[in-house]
Amino acid sequence: MKKMLLGLFLIIGIGTYAQNTVTGTVVDGSMNAPLPGANVILEGSGTGTTTNFDGEFTLNVNVNSGTLKISYVGFEPTKVDFTVTGNKVNVGQITLAEDDNALEEIVITTYSLAIDRQTPVAVSTLKSKEIETQLGSQEFPEILKSTPGIYVTKQGGGYGDANLRLRGFNSENIAVMINGVPVNDMENGRVYWSNWAGLSDVTRFMQVQRGLGASKVAVPSIGGTINIVTKTTDAEEGGNFFATTGNNGYQKFGATVSTGKMDNGWAATVSASKTSGNGFVDGTWFEGYSYFINIAKDLGEDHQLSFTAFGAPQRHGQRQNRELISDFQRSERGIRLNRDWGYKNGQVTSVEDNFYHKPQMSLNHYWDISENTQLSTALYASVGTGGGSGFSGVNKFGLDSDYRDGFAQPVNFDKIVDENVQRGALGSETILRDSRNDHLWFGGLSTLTTDLTEDIKLLAGLDLRYYEGKHFQEVKDLLGGQFYFDDSDVNNPVNTAEVGEKISYWNDGIVLWEGGFVQAEYSNNDLSAFVSLAASNTSYKRIDYFNYLDSDPERETDFQNFFGYSAKGGANFNIDDNQNVFANIGYFERAPFFRAAFLNFRNDINEGAENQKIFSAEVGYGFRSSKFSGNLNIYHTRWDDRTLTQSFQNPDNTFGSANILGVNAIHQGIELDFRYKPTNRLTFTGMVSLGDWTWDNNVTDVQIFDDEQKLVRTIDLYIEGLKVGDAAQTTFALGSQYEVFPGTNLRLDYNYAGDFYADFDPNSRTSPDAPQSWEVPEYGLFDFGLTHNYKLGPLNGTVIVNVNNLFDTHYIADARNGSSATASDALVWYGFGRTYTVGTKINF
Repeated sequence: MKKMLLGLFLIIGIGTYAQNTVTGTVVDGSMNAPLPGANVILEGSGTGTTTNFDGEFTLNVNVNSGTLKISYVGFEPTKVDFTVTGNKVNVGQITLAEDDNALEEIVITTYSLAIDRQTPVAVSTLKSKEIETQLGSQEFPEILKSTPGIYVTKQGGGYGDANLRLRGFNSENIAVMINGVPVNDMENGRVYWSNWAGLSDVTRFMQVQRGLGASKVAVPSIGGTINIVTKTTDAEEGGNFFATTGNNGYQKFGATVSTGKMDNGWAATVSASKTSGNGFVDGTWFEGYSYFINIAKDLGEDHQLSFTAFGAPQRHGQRQNRELISDFQRSERGIRLNRDWGYKNGQVTSVEDNFYHKPQMSLNHYWDISENTQLSTALYASVGTGGGSGFSGVNKFGLDSDYRDGFAQPVNFDKIVDENVQRGALGSETILRDSRNDHLWFGGLSTLTTDLTEDIKLLAGLDLRYYEGKHFQEVKDLLGGQFYFDDSDVNNPVNTAEVGEKISYWNDGIVLWEGGFVQAEYSNNDLSAFVSLAASNTSYKRIDYFNYLDSDPERETDFQNFFGYSAKGGANFNIDDNQNVFANIGYFERAPFFRAAFLNFRNDINEGAENQKIFSAEVGYGFRSSKFSGNLNIYHTRWDDRTLTQSFQNPDNTFGSANILGVNAIHQGIELDFRYKPTNRLTFTGMVSLGDWTWDNNVTDVQIFDDEQKLVRTIDLYIEGLKVGDAAQTTFALGSQYEVFPGTNLRLDYNYAGDFYADFDPNSRTSPDAPQSWEVPEYGLFDFGLTHNYKLGPLNGTVIVNVNNLFDTHYIADARNGSSATASDALVWYGFGRTYTVGTKINF
């Protein structure tokens, strides 16, 4: 570690003194946002620099006048003349226009991106430089934690196990897209960030649209849309390599290489990385890889073709069990406590771990049909394999278990192995198993854009998808035994399962999706507006191999069809060069999730399954000036017939779940964010988000299942007037960045979370007098960052340092309500203490 740190600082160069200083800011013409990483070169010399993540540059020169050449991949280069007066000059804002000839796999309209002061939605955009310099060892979605309306936790703390909520809605109700392609699970709507843990290395920018958003998929999301746009094939030859180290054995290294656009019109970019470590929480080791490849070709003047493939295979130990606050305090491991691991034959062995690989491939074609009409088409495929581990049989993993060498000590798997060996022909009493969720996913998106007049643009598109999910459990480790007895399969009721054989359940889910949309956009001077209509048909089929005989025709259902539609519109008006106002409104119906279409984890058709019904409205105000920019918006969303499944931990530490239908909720609030730059070297950012998210009604006949998916009881649920839990309803952030000297920046950020109510357990909501869920103590965290640019011969490099939770604050980041609705019986996860990373990136 010391050698690595020494090496990093030995290669930091010291710039030479220059008599005159030229400064300025480079912005992206399409997004009206800072453009980090742009090259600024004094023409006719070797003197140059790059813009920081605010798009600013400072260049020391030995001449009194000259010409700057500014360039960035995917944009048209431009030149700016300057004349120095008084040893310095500011050339002001330089806008780069997108290069129509640059190799881009999908244009902005296909990406469904919002444009500042034009698209009438609440939006925040993070550029690649911000992600690169601020992420460190955090989970990918944590880079958004200072965005209004967003609350992010690491959940149990395993690699890629982060949970993001937007305006109180979980990932099931947030559309996540990569290059305009949806990645939410087709059956349950969830997003598993561990599948995309390496994507931060190749992200060009990430845009969060809150509320209805500008998404052009057939049915929009409820909470908002997160669109991740990856880097395209670079138009210039070169690349980079990087290495990072951090606390608890964190190591990450990787490289990117691009051929540049060759004379024959071909270009290719390849990127790969590896990440590993022991994890802050005990037993949360991890090893992950990522890869990215883009190959592109110009086919004449009117056609562009691009192939992209990326993935992030990983395996990591998990902490699935929340614990009582008193247990964390009692344990010698404190907030690092994790019951879900131990030692077997001297090797670390996880009770709970996760492994998955979900490569995604897309072939994109962009066609200029005419001067006024374009067609963009993306065909994509994804093949997911993997799942999560746990145990079956007798639970021997309690904190006070006889299979530990003291309270909350690691599990002594050798003792379990010895017992299973002694059982002989009786088979294993306790085993480790894998719960698999493999899938095949194919889809196509096609968008036609045509200018009807100079002011009116018409867009129409198709969104087609096919999804086949395979769900089963299989024996992972017999822990010394000869077999495991399982009677779940009616076709084999006396199943002595060995390693790799299926147990507990085996079923397939097939989802078909056919959608289309049409949208008209108007833009003339200061007024822009849109109106959009969309419709979709979602079809579900379930095939069960365990609950029905092979000869039983009921083992396979017919397709259950749900028709959804949406209508939305909005307008933006630019009052003057500084101010704008916008408003949007919409209503849509979305198909219930797969689990609501079938009851009791069987092929029992739920005739009462209802479409989810959502109404949303929002108004906003924006202000832009050279030193200050800010946004204020007010939103109201009503959600009826919500599909809701709650998972919880029973008193015996087994897991249960409740399938809750007919729930209504209201989410409303106010959001403010700003950016203030009093000087060229100092920048302040901040946001305030005040939410009011409340359950609107009680529900009856809620079905409770155990962890073996068996119905155990039916209850009434009293939740009317209770606060929506599992996300802070009040958040606040304030950040500052100071350029100590050219090329060196210090950053200090503060994030506050309050009005955070514990997620409720259905077991504790059976009485009309049930109290409000426990309110988790508020907390605030400081993060520190340093970036330093240096020269290493002809190469440009950057050193990046990040320290998260600078003051090592102990705080509860996630909580499940107990029966008393107090801290005494709440089950919680603490957030991480102080963590750090130190790394360098060298461009060549």
